[in-house]
Amino acid sequence: MMRTASQSGEFDRIARYFAPLARSYPEAFGLKDDAAVIEPTLGTKLVVTTDTIVAGIHYVGDEAPELIAAKLLRVNLSDLAAMGATPRAYTLNVALPTEIDDCWLEAFTDGLADDQARFNVVLIGGDSVGTTGPVVLSLTGYGEVPASGAVLRSAAQPGDNVYVSGTIGDGALGLRVVKGHLPGLPERDAAALIARYQKPEPRLGLIRRLAQKSVLAAADISDGLVADLSHIADASGVAMLIRADAVPLSHAARYALNRDTELLATILSGGDDYEVAFCVPSDAEEIVQAIARESGVQVTAIGVVESGSGVRVLEAGGSEIEFQSMGFTHR
Repeated sequence: MMRTASQSGEFDRIARYFAPLARSYPEAFGLKDDAAVIEPTLGTKLVVTTDTIVAGIHYVGDEAPELIAAKLLRVNLSDLAAMGATPRAYTLNVALPTEIDDCWLEAFTDGLADDQARFNVVLIGGDSVGTTGPVVLSLTGYGEVPASGAVLRSAAQPGDNVYVSGTIGDGALGLRVVKGHLPGLPERDAAALIARYQKPEPRLGLIRRLAQKSVLAAADISDGLVADLSHIADASGVAMLIRADAVPLSHAARYALNRDTELLATILSGGDDYEVAFCVPSDAEEIVQAIARESGVQVTAIGVVESGSGVRVLEAGGSEIEFQSMGFTHR
C-alpha cells in the first residue's frame, strides 16, 4: 500500500493522484491493500527490473514533472525491451521533500498516465515517503517473456555482427545542452537533443521479434555504448571490434560533432540513449533488417564479435580510440 510522510492529506494524495493510475488493474485493489497480485499469462515467465533516479544526478532537477515521470517509466521499459519482454505493470516508490506540492504531483502523475496509455502498462502499487534530501524515484517494471526465457547478454559468439537501434549520443549531448555546455547549436538541433535526453524512446518489440527468429544477445544502452557493449562482452566471454564511423548519428549529433570532434568520446560513452545493442549471427542480416522495418526502428551494424575480451573502437583510419571513461559509473 502506498503511504506518505506528508503531514496533511497523505491518503488523499494516494486516492487522488496514484489510485487512478491503477484503475484498470483490479488486482491492485485500488491501492488500498498491502500488495498487488500478478498472474503471468499462460506460457510466459515474469521478468522484473528496477531503476532509481535522483534529482541532480539522473536528471537536472528543474524539468517539468511530466517529463521526469516519462523518463522514469521509459528507462525501465528500455530494460524490459532489451530482454525481449512485453511490459505489463509497474510499482513506484517516491521519496519527496516538503517543497514538492500537489501541483507537482498532479503533473507527474499526468505524465505517467500519458505513457501508461501509450505503452500499455499500469501502476499496481508502491510506496511514498518524505525526505530531507533530493527527490528519489524508484520504479520496478514487470514484463512477460515466452516460457523459453528472456534474451540475455551472455549469448554473443565470435563471428556475430554487432548492431544498435536508432542513433547514438543524443542523450549525452542533450544533457550538455540542458546544462549550457554546448552553446551555438541551431535551435532545432538543440531542441532535438534535449528531447532525446528528456524523453527516450524504449524500443519495445524489436528484440522480442528478433528472438523469435535468431539467437541473440542484447542490452539496453543506458550507461553508454562502449560500457554496455562491454557488459555483453563480459557476460558472453568474448571481445568486440567496433567501427566509430559506422555508429549511427542524428543530424543534430552530427552537426555538433563536426563543430567539435572532441565530442566523439561523449557520443560513444556518455549514456542516456536507451537504444538497444544486440549481437546476432552474421547470416541473419536479412532477418534483422526485415524485423527492423516491421518494428519501425532503424538498426545499424557497427562491428563484429571476436574471440578474446574487451571492446575496441577504431577510428576511420584504423587507430584505436582511448577512453578516459567507458561510460556512466553507478556509485
